[in-house]
Amino acid sequence: MTQPTDAPPAGFLAELKDAVTTRAALLVLGVLALQLAFITSYVGAFHDPEPSEIPLAVTAPAAAAAAARSAQQLDALPGKPLDAHTVQNEAAARAQIENREVDGALIIDPAGTTDRLLVASGGGASLSQALAAVVSRVEQSQGRDLRITDVVPAAPGDARALSAFYLVIGWCVGGYLCAAILAISAGARPANPHRALIRLGVLLAYAVVAGLLGTVIAGPVLGALPGSITALWGLGTLVVFSVGAITLAFQGLAGVVGIGLAILVVVVFGNPSAGGAYPYPLLPPFWKAIGPALPPGAGTYAARSIAYFRGNDALGSFLVLAGWAVLGTVATVACALWRRDRADAPRPERGATPAGEHPGA
Repeated sequence: MTQPTDAPPAGFLAELKDAVTTRAALLVLGVLALQLAFITSYVGAFHDPEPSEIPLAVTAPAAAAAAARSAQQLDALPGKPLDAHTVQNEAAARAQIENREVDGALIIDPAGTTDRLLVASGGGASLSQALAAVVSRVEQSQGRDLRITDVVPAAPGDARALSAFYLVIGWCVGGYLCAAILAISAGARPANPHRALIRLGVLLAYAVVAGLLGTVIAGPVLGALPGSITALWGLGTLVVFSVGAITLAFQGLAGVVGIGLAILVVVVFGNPSAGGAYPYPLLPPFWKAIGPALPPGAGTYAARSIAYFRGNDALGSFLVLAGWAVLGTVATVACALWRRDRADAPRPERGATPAGEHPGA
């Protein structure tokens, strides 16, 4: 009796096709596209920061005409690095800085040769430095001296006011990783609305814990970020949940590919446009436009507002995050309902004639 022998090798090409499926090849190409988008977005946003329309208040005690003339000159600088306007007095200028309406204020001394520039490094050290550099050049060209005063300084443990940005990025990472793990462990698309709601409930519980622990680490433990612990905790919960809900929604729409879509929105586009290393007036137009509408940007702006500006002007960022959370929740449940309806729909038996048709039609 002849013993069976192993089948002859099918060749390298056949082995390659067997080892790397068409689906795997498409996923690898998707990863390559995501990587190139990451490089393009980060390098594009950070390679050449230039100040653009930095809001600046200008005032001159008992010399409104001098203030108006100076504001007009600053506003007309080539490339429009500043967006200058006059205010009544120094108190009004400080109030606008604290309310995040402007990023600095020029206090002109019409009787002397030394003016003062008020900045707020708590809103971003790179922005304060850029503003000081622009105004200093103008003052020097006019033979005047400039004294810089930081009226909203960053905390001693918050180097260059970046702690808020890194805290928010950590919350974002936790949000999409939690949602991704829920998908990997039990299928990317929830089988029914009940399971979708369970995933959202688990995500919410995770967000509450992650928001609190992140706040405690950045604040009391490391002393890197001042501000209300309760407000930062609420912000962290909202950031984590909104990013996780977006990820669950993308997974409900596109399966495992949805994780890549979440990374595209949150990491590739969201991180470089968040205003962390370079606040919005230093970013190119595209990133400056999308940053406030994405979770990392909204979270970073709100965290700095809470830490250094008593929560002023943070409402809009909270509404952006709430909008993403609601959109992600609704889309996740809607995808689960659609899958359930498809699963429950009766399917015609093989060979059966659909209703209203005649055999041979």
